[in-house]
Amino acid sequence: MLESGGRPGETMSTEQFVRPFESVESAHEFIVLLEANIREAVEEVRGHLLQATAEKDERQVRALHLAIYKLTQLSTQMQKSRRALNDLRTIRRLLFSEREGDEPGEPV
Repeated sequence: MLESGGRPGETMSTEQFVRPFESVESAHEFIVLLEANIREAVEEVRGHLLQATAEKDERQVRALHLAIYKLTQLSTQMQKSRRALNDLRTIRRLLFSEREGDEPGEPV
């Protein structure tokens, strides 16, 4: 099962899985999960790289270095996306909290 971000043991419902990006929070959770999977993939590729290096398989070593490079690029993009989603959540909170405190007749 897919786990939702940050809460151990909590899983995404079928509805959340079918419509995973209905909210900024669900998109943020997806990015967090993707970042974790990318970290795991990098570690796995590094293990293969050690093995290929020991076997002196230069073609495999070059390919694995390229894979690590691309995973690192992807990781950087996910970090940027997570920060952008955090900013959007903060902006939304600021907007809603400002509006909650407004009087009905005051301009927004």
